[in-house]
Amino acid sequence: MTYQYAESRPSEGRSREKAAEPGGGWIGPAIFILCISLLAFFLGAYVVLAQVPPYKTLTNAHEAALALYAKATQFNDPFKTDLWHDARWEHKGVVTYLGDKTENGYTLYTSSHEASAMLVDMSGKEVHRWYVPPEEIWREDGDGGRPAPGPLVYIRKSYMFPNGDLLALYEGSGDTPWGLGLVKFDKDSNVLWSYLDERAHHALDVGADGSIYLLTHAMRHDAADVPGAIEPPLIEDFLTILSPDGEVKKRFSLFDVVAQSRFKWLYSGLTRTAARDPLHTNSVMEVGAEAGAAMSVARESDLVLSFRNIKLVAVLDPEEGKIVWGTTGPWIGQHSAEPLANGNILLFDNNGNFNGPGGSRVIEFKPETMEIVWQYQGSEKDPLKSVLRSEATRLGNGNTLITESQAGRFLEVTPEGEVVWEYINPVRGGEGNKKIPIVAWARRYTPAEIDPSFGQALGPSFNPS
Repeated sequence: MTYQYAESRPSEGRSREKAAEPGGGWIGPAIFILCISLLAFFLGAYVVLAQVPPYKTLTNAHEAALALYAKATQFNDPFKTDLWHDARWEHKGVVTYLGDKTENGYTLYTSSHEASAMLVDMSGKEVHRWYVPPEEIWREDGDGGRPAPGPLVYIRKSYMFPNGDLLALYEGSGDTPWGLGLVKFDKDSNVLWSYLDERAHHALDVGADGSIYLLTHAMRHDAADVPGAIEPPLIEDFLTILSPDGEVKKRFSLFDVVAQSRFKWLYSGLTRTAARDPLHTNSVMEVGAEAGAAMSVARESDLVLSFRNIKLVAVLDPEEGKIVWGTTGPWIGQHSAEPLANGNILLFDNNGNFNGPGGSRVIEFKPETMEIVWQYQGSEKDPLKSVLRSEATRLGNGNTLITESQAGRFLEVTPEGEVVWEYINPVRGGEGNKKIPIVAWARRYTPAEIDPSFGQALGPSFNPS
């Protein structure tokens, strides 16, 4: 675009006089515009601070602008996101393996460097991988939304069936909400079905009857009748129950479930920032027959959930859609609330171990008394530290498999706290290859849990006897 300026020739007398005035007459209008701008600024500040209309419109517009700026400046390089961290060690793969003390089998895990799921044997050798480029999964018109750029999409959690079929839950970094969807593959990474109508996030579980318990979320724009500073728009969590073939059986708002329970007052303790995502539900697990027989606070068909932002671990009756038991505790930013066969609950406490060497720990507590009966926090030389994500699951031999997400490693520890298996993500990136991608989740499968038809393809390490 070009601009043309034409200077008219002044006529005699009066016009010549005006042309000689300094500034050409622009100072007055400039001062007027400046005054109007200052008035608008102070008026806007008053509206927001006094919370008088239209303060919500102004606040939302400001936060939207900040979010767009952050996405444009902070999420164009995956190594600058929380999906990558400084590598603590040069070691890669298995660095500890005490075979006679481990639960031998195969470890399924996911990593933020690629939207894939890997299965490794006890030596750390990759024996199988599931991968489909995300752009081949998401439709342009999909209600679940398009995924973020490739490097920022990864599988948060996966679940392997005995025949090698896999459920994969996708998340993306830099979007709000960040959940993307759920896909089921066969062993050869062919898509069997996908559930992309909702933004699935964090966790899933498969019940004894094959039902799939899925955490989903969406933006809520209507008012919420709860205590505290919670105002729309906010991220609303849902529990969506799918049939084995991916059809919706039931769906209800977990935000409303908590609001209708005796735990609704926990909303009043949220900061304004946390109130934008009031629950941040991050795990769901079916209680199951063994734990249900041992627990006085839950039945086998109930679900145990972790609500990170209100520090609540709760038991939910999925038929009634009601919380039947719950507790807060000495944990902060917790993940992975797992009901155990002995009636206790296993939990990864990300940030509540103030006196520990790394700030994180895994605890096992009795729900009836809140007594902590076991914990693992690492050591001064080798601390457990992960501010975000992470998991812990109890193995069949009594050991505990721990996902230390931020460190990019997995630990199998005995009840006495001895590390008997340790695997460090072998992938590196960033400047000088000094960054390690987070590991989101891991599960150990024994050969007895794998169909021989699939197990034989895993190589000579497969021994079902």
